[in-house]
Amino acid sequence: MNKVILMGRLTRDPDVRYSQAAEPMAIGKFSIAVDRRARRNAGGDEPTADFFNVTAFGKLGEFVEKYLKQGTKVVVSGRIQNDNYTNKNGEKVYSVQIIAEEIEFAESKNAQSGNGGGSYGADRMAPADASADGFMPVPDGVENDLPFK
Repeated sequence: MNKVILMGRLTRDPDVRYSQAAEPMAIGKFSIAVDRRARRNAGGDEPTADFFNVTAFGKLGEFVEKYLKQGTKVVVSGRIQNDNYTNKNGEKVYSVQIIAEEIEFAESKNAQSGNGGGSYGADRMAPADASADGFMPVPDGVENDLPFK
């Protein structure tokens, strides 16, 4: 089974091109930086990341062109494919790329723009009966019916 799931941020804006076939197909290429849990340096205070090249074809390539940009946090699921070749000097170059099968946003638009994401943004109003912290009071008489306490 060849399946990979990665979550990271785009390191640059995607490069999207279209094939020259009778029905052009979008081919979107981008790279993502995926944080490592383990830290390499002795101090342990600087995070490290791995960088992966991702390619999306067809409708997914069109999605990449329309919605993704540098810094966007995404979850990519797909497969790993060898991309080995021999360069001009006759040396074998080994690399891999991720062929995307699914791409999802990993954070809200508000979080991307620095508005906190989980809180109410300027474009979204809290319900009128919500308190200052954004939570609505529990109506009287239903406390015992809640699945949590």
